Amino acid sequence: MRPVSPSSARASLGRRGARVRRLIVNADDLGMSEGVNRGIREAHERGILTSASLMVDSSASEEAAELTDALCVGLHVVLDHRGTMLVPLEEAPSELERQLARFEELVGGPPTHLDSHHHIHRDPRLLPTFATFAERHELPLRDHDVPHCGRFYGRWDDTTHPEQLAVESLFAILEELEEGVTELGCHPGYADRLDSSYTDEREHELRTLTDPRLHERIEQLGIELVRWDESS
Repeated sequence: MRPVSPSSARASLGRRGARVRRLIVNADDLGMSEGVNRGIREAHERGILTSASLMVDSSASEEAAELTDALCVGLHVVLDHRGTMLVPLEEAPSELERQLARFEELVGGPPTHLDSHHHIHRDPRLLPTFATFAERHELPLRDHDVPHCGRFYGRWDDTTHPEQLAVESLFAILEELEEGVTELGCHPGYADRLDSSYTDEREHELRTLTDPRLHERIEQLGIELVRWDESS
């Protein structure tokens, strides 16, 4: 699968040549824990989730690989832990290759897209490495090939913000989507003793993503839900 260029993504046409809005709803952190896996599965089966990104070295990565039959799954590269780099910068290219190989070992095939934990690929020191890696393996890269919306998130400055995760807040995000393809990031899951600063917020996200009002609102707005492998 070849990367989706911003120009082609935004040139998506509907019937009679009318421009349409297409939305990928992608869950990060698949494989982080059994509770996160369970939440992502529910968000897909009962909600609007269309895709996910797999962490290949986490405690529940092998279990998460079972979800790839139902979900479109990409590689969620992990290069840091709580802001501390796990490998030297010069080793990042080989680390990306290692995590890709591990992904293919778990899943039995290549990822459909590429992104990173804590969006570390946005770091100017690492972006060229990620862009080169994505091009070599023909993987769409978050932000680089398809615009990413990160507004559906409920914690910053060490403070929880549940109002950002309310159904009404998600409605507002949907109403303001631009034409073409957009990726909406999310982190549904169950806390279950999760070692993360983002815990209860995951359960709040799950409740919102599975709210029965969402599908009706998406239809009213003329938004098409798509997977990463349907984004071109």
